[in-house]
Amino acid sequence: MSYHIVTIDSPKCELTCERGQLLCFRDGEVTPKQLPIEDIGAIIVTSFAARFSASLLLEAAKNGVALVLCENFKPASLVLPANRASDTFLTKAWQCVDKKFRAALWRKTIDAKCANQAFLATNLAPAHPKTTDLARAAARPSAEKESACARFYWQVFASLSPADAGSVFMRDPEIDGTNALLNYGYAVLLSTVLQKLFAIGLDPTFGIGHAVRERSTPLAYDLMEPFRPCVDLRVLQWLRGEGAGQPPVVTREFKQWVTGFVLERVGELEIEIDVRGAIEGVARSFRNALLNRRLGAYKPWTASNTKWAGSL
Repeated sequence: MSYHIVTIDSPKCELTCERGQLLCFRDGEVTPKQLPIEDIGAIIVTSFAARFSASLLLEAAKNGVALVLCENFKPASLVLPANRASDTFLTKAWQCVDKKFRAALWRKTIDAKCANQAFLATNLAPAHPKTTDLARAAARPSAEKESACARFYWQVFASLSPADAGSVFMRDPEIDGTNALLNYGYAVLLSTVLQKLFAIGLDPTFGIGHAVRERSTPLAYDLMEPFRPCVDLRVLQWLRGEGAGQPPVVTREFKQWVTGFVLERVGELEIEIDVRGAIEGVARSFRNALLNRRLGAYKPWTASNTKWAGSL
């Protein structure tokens, strides 16, 4: 499988394929952006007004390229070549995953999430009395690590949020206010993770930690966990910046603001990538771990290994 995943997000564009080249004509441009179709693993289209030629669909199928069509950034359609409708090796790998290996993958995921929460709290509120407790809980191996870290983390979060300071903030998806802002941000994150999973051939209905429910995508919920603090930071930036003094309501302006976090720059090993690229890297490492049955191949994202700008 090729390593290029192309994302098309221009408001208006036309996609076609000529002489083995993917051509993207953006609105008003005469010279297209181009890339060899044989170097592409998947094309993700988030543009609401993109047009496709029959030649692109045919050449994409011949070269094993998946086409992921999104509505409001959420995958709505997956167009696969006939030979990629199912991945025999991945299906077999999932069948061979035992509870012990699945649990180990989940522990690595939660360890990364807790480490990122502690990293963010330490950078934003080092003097808060619960920040030290959070850092200790994140470093301690424990079956209750996630809940313990969450208890301390959201207390630190509330102290930084103008909309929640002085109140007892409780993270609850059913409560309005700041929770609604977080819910929307997490939905954007979930959609981005789903895009990458579909693009590299991972079936999101097979998970490692979240329960399987009808029409659910547990693997996407699993792999997005370490990235949640990215959304939390983005919401705090809104509440302390453009949204300061306003009720914490999901407005059109907030939607545009929070969506941009997937393009924030992070650096790893001196190489800068965006959050969207980091998600792709994590998904690929998970796929590798699954296929080769190697726990060490799975690399959940951690802020401490990057130049992520965890600041307000």
